[in-house]
Amino acid sequence: MSTAVWKLSASALVVLCVAAAGIARADQASDVASVRGAVEKYQDVNAALADGYIPDPSGHCVTAEMAGFPAEYGAMGIHYLNPGLLKITATAPRVDGESTYTDWSKPAILIYEPQADGSLQLVGVENLVFVKSWEAAGNKEPPEFSGRLWDFMSDDPATPGDEAHGFMPHYDQHVWVMRENPRGDLEPFNSAVTCEHHKH
Repeated sequence: MSTAVWKLSASALVVLCVAAAGIARADQASDVASVRGAVEKYQDVNAALADGYIPDPSGHCVTAEMAGFPAEYGAMGIHYLNPGLLKITATAPRVDGESTYTDWSKPAILIYEPQADGSLQLVGVENLVFVKSWEAAGNKEPPEFSGRLWDFMSDDPATPGDEAHGFMPHYDQHVWVMRENPRGDLEPFNSAVTCEHHKH
């Protein structure tokens, strides 16, 4: 292949890669917007309570540092769980369940940021499946959302942080629907979210 043809082919490949990345970002933005539309009513935490969501029994406002990650990653916030969707079987010593639920039209978990005035602001949502149940259902790979495999979370007893924030081993996926995440709207922690005003 001549140098000129090779350069042309390489340039074409770059253009195709850039175009594909642009399409992927557009698809992700569309997927995030779809989830945002599905959960708008839960900006009022009373609507969440009425639909069966309850505060995480641990009472934690989860930060990256608590989970053993760099503090600059930010936080998740306060999780409001839907026990029915998660099929919760235990809350101590760790939250356990039988969830294989992956429906984003009504996520199993809503995430709120505590405000200075004591109110809660919806910032994101999450779905979670317990690894044991997910694999027992015949799944060999983690679930996927918008082209991204869900995160595997399991506590490492050898570290001071709790990498699974009080849960048994699970796969989870966060979607930052109401608070843009500088690191990406599908990343687990959001540096634009804080637990500063959480009342312990």
